[in-house]
Amino acid sequence: MRQETQETSMRGVGGASSRRLDEVVLKAGGARVVVMPSRGGRLGSVRLGGVELLVTRRQEGLLYWGAYPMAPWAGRIRNGRFAFGGRDYQLPLAMPPHAIHGVVWDRPWTVTGVAVASASLEIELDDRWPFRGRVEQRFELDEGGLVVTLTLRAVDTMPATIGWHPWFRRAIGAPDAAPVRLAFEPGQMLVRDDQGIPTGQLTAPTPGPLDDAFTGLQSDPVLEWPGRVRLELSSTCDWWVVYTLPEQALCVEPQSGPPDAVNLTPAVVEAGDTLQHTMRWRWTELAGDG
Repeated sequence: MRQETQETSMRGVGGASSRRLDEVVLKAGGARVVVMPSRGGRLGSVRLGGVELLVTRRQEGLLYWGAYPMAPWAGRIRNGRFAFGGRDYQLPLAMPPHAIHGVVWDRPWTVTGVAVASASLEIELDDRWPFRGRVEQRFELDEGGLVVTLTLRAVDTMPATIGWHPWFRRAIGAPDAAPVRLAFEPGQMLVRDDQGIPTGQLTAPTPGPLDDAFTGLQSDPVLEWPGRVRLELSSTCDWWVVYTLPEQALCVEPQSGPPDAVNLTPAVVEAGDTLQHTMRWRWTELAGDG
C-alpha cells in the first residue's frame, strides 16, 4: 500500500527535504486543509467537499486572508507602547499608529512534524519583541473538524496574549449564494474609543456592524452558510473579537486576552513557563441549495 504520508503534500521552498515549506496539505474524509508555514504558519485553505470556507491568498499582502496565529500579542497595542517590569517599550508600528497582531503571522515557520492529517510548526520570537521565546502550533484534522493548538514558550518573563485571526468567506458556492449567518451570544463587550482601541470598560453587547472584543459567551459561536455548511467554533480562550465590516469576509477571532491587553490587564508568562490555548472547528455539511 502506498504510504499516505507522502500525500501530505510538502511543497518545499528549496526542495522537498527542506523544513521551510510553502504548503502542507492535510486530508480526512471530505475535508482538505492547507497549512502554509511560509506564510506566517496560517491556514491558507479549508475545503469541505470542494467548497472553500476561508478567504484565500490575496495579492496585497498577508493581513487579510486565511487564518493566522497571533503571538505574543493579539489585536492592537495602542501606539505600540507599553510598560513592563519598570521599563517602557516601543514596538514597531505594523499598522500606524498602532502595533498589531504580534510578530509571527508575517514570517516563515519551520515544520517540525507532518502526517496525513496533522502537522506541527514552530518559530522564534524576533527582535521586534523585547523578550525571548518560541511559539509552536499543531494542526489535527479529522472527518468532523479541526483542532489547532498554539503554545508560547517563554525564555524571558513577558506579558503575552495569543490567538487566531480567521477570515471566513461571506458566501460560499454560487455567486448569488445566501450570506453566512453568525449565531453569537456574548455576555459583555469592551467599549472602544475614537481610535478603535478598548478602554477597559465593559458594557452590554450592541448590534453590529462590529469590530469589538467580547467575553462571557453563553454558547459557542456558530457560522452557517445556508444549505451548505454549519461550523461551530470553540476555544479555551476567554475572549473573542468579531469583525463584520469587510464586504467579502467575516472574522471571528478567539484570543486569550482583548486587544491592548498589555496595557489593560496583562497576563504574565514567567521565564520557562508556557501559555497554551486551542481552537476547535466542528463542521456539518448541510443538505439543500440554500
